[in-house]
Amino acid sequence: MTPAHPRRSRRGRPAAALLTLLALAAALPAAAAPAPPGPAAGRAPAWTSCVRGPDDDAGKRLEATGARCAEVTVPLDHTRPDGPALTLAVARIPATDRAHRIGTLVVNEGGPADPVVDYLPDRRAALGTVGARYDVVGIDPRFAGRNAPLDCGWPTGTYMRSAGTTRADFDRMAAFQRDLAARCHQGPTAALLPHASTRNAARDMDLVRAALGERRISYLGVSYGTYLGEVYAALFPGRLDRVVLDGVHEPHHLAPWPEYGTERVNEEALDDWARWTAAHHARYGLGRTPRQVRATVDAVVTAAAREPLAVGPYRIDRHVMPVLLYAVLGEDTAEADGQIADMMRTLKQAAESGPVEPDPGLAELLPALLTGRDSAYAGSQTAYLCADAPGPRDPQTHWRAVERSRARHPLFGPFVNDTTPCVFWTPPREPPADAPGDLPALLVNATGDPRVPYAEARALHARWPSSRLVTVAHSYRHAVYGLTYANACVNDTVNAYFADGRLPAGDLTCTAARP
Repeated sequence: MTPAHPRRSRRGRPAAALLTLLALAAALPAAAAPAPPGPAAGRAPAWTSCVRGPDDDAGKRLEATGARCAEVTVPLDHTRPDGPALTLAVARIPATDRAHRIGTLVVNEGGPADPVVDYLPDRRAALGTVGARYDVVGIDPRFAGRNAPLDCGWPTGTYMRSAGTTRADFDRMAAFQRDLAARCHQGPTAALLPHASTRNAARDMDLVRAALGERRISYLGVSYGTYLGEVYAALFPGRLDRVVLDGVHEPHHLAPWPEYGTERVNEEALDDWARWTAAHHARYGLGRTPRQVRATVDAVVTAAAREPLAVGPYRIDRHVMPVLLYAVLGEDTAEADGQIADMMRTLKQAAESGPVEPDPGLAELLPALLTGRDSAYAGSQTAYLCADAPGPRDPQTHWRAVERSRARHPLFGPFVNDTTPCVFWTPPREPPADAPGDLPALLVNATGDPRVPYAEARALHARWPSSRLVTVAHSYRHAVYGLTYANACVNDTVNAYFADGRLPAGDLTCTAARP
């Protein structure tokens, strides 16, 4: 999985590019609780306005595209279809070229538990002229987006922390993770946890398909959404038409825990940012060479480990600093690189001179990380992760992994191998679903993707001989299709496939062009 993916600048919100990992779920309802049994699942939606009030800018953007919104009823527990129910927020931008309509294209933005409905206009715009031939549909996954959340009352918007430098640090973080898990397993959220999983999200998606009256759907899955598409294909063979997976998860690589094995690619992405920043030393003052820029980063990390850095009301310590660096990678645009440089300049000042005020990027990131503002998003996302990639049940396994990785990867090793709440979670009801044996899909990935290593895309491509792989060479972007990254080679290939349903004759390599 790729928590909080990401990865907001592709949605046309450049300042939020720093929330690569700590995505915000805006305008969530106050509580999540199963509703009484509702109308039979699969009933045709009652379409209505997407605007929820005078301040609903996302709803107004949807309306401007011609979108209509609805709620579809699904069972809380799919083994009890007549039991308590949930409602899922669904939006549809209808095809405008009805004479040449191809069908329905369902989008998932990843996460898990990232909102989809509010960002549907961006996906429709990326499709260009072919978008006129599809009903483009977004489904907010259960407990996410416009749906009632699974809010555990956390004091943080993500469980992610680094293990630190000592065994005492590690034990402190294990206690932190144990407390987060305990908060989810008490009160009304406890009864919801078993029902937050990718299998159930896939079952929900199929009920929406039926409610829309479609025999088959096309699908665009981004990051974690690639795994959702794979699970849907495994559970409901024959119900997919054209499939694009962008930022590809290979299901066998989900375990032992979500970020395992990404140390090297994240360091390479950080090195790439250092190269860009060195070329802009006159503006940021972080170093004239990539080596000097990395030395600046290392000095800030060391200072935070020695004494927490004071940035506004927040304190950034050895457990938080690596999370900040991890969170801002994966955009691979000059604008995002500049935002990272601004952040590092602020942190450098805090390390050298004492308390500082946050720059705009940190002002957006730190509340998500260090307050309970986004607790609802964090709880929903973690429940999915603990159902799909629960990992080992013994903290000692994580400690050994931290120690093995520390020597070669002192910055990211203790972070990506640290404990998670899943260590202390109720075991999932179902095993992770595997992908089908073969699927004629279009797979898209950058070679330097720091969230989902390129090797995963290649592994899934090898398992699916009917698929085609579009590679963006020398890019450190996570999720490359769309308007923000604006790689014409990728976008034209994806849109041509959605238009005619024909995969490229062979695999393709596109050249990275940093916007």
